[in-house]
Amino acid sequence: QVQLVESGGGLVQAGGSLRLSCAASEHTISLYAMGWFRRPPGKEREFVATISRSGDGTYYADSVKGRFTISRDNPKNTMYLQMNSLKPEDTAVYYCAADKEIRPSYSASINSYDYDYWGQGTQVTVSS
Repeated sequence: QVQLVESGGGLVQAGGSLRLSCAASEHTISLYAMGWFRRPPGKEREFVATISRSGDGTYYADSVKGRFTISRDNPKNTMYLQMNSLKPEDTAVYYCAADKEIRPSYSASINSYDYDYWGQGTQVTVSS
């Protein structure tokens, strides 16, 4: 059972930056596509960004494209989300996830139901 632990959330002013990290408990995470999803207050969980197991394929929600960057460091079993130009509407609990299905090295699903392992979430609050 892969365990995922997020860190790096917090309170930031609009226009600021945060970097989220997701540490995995096993080296096998390098075989899995991974992703970030978020749940804004009072809303459903939504896709933010996903990355293929090799890191060659990255996918972003339109709302974060150009502001957020997803990356991974497989030797360190860690995935990142660099968030710049933050807006109040980015306020949410952010979750990292891993998809245990072995997909092509460039592929990553944007659908949360394809992800099997989830972290506990980290709160990001952007003040106006």
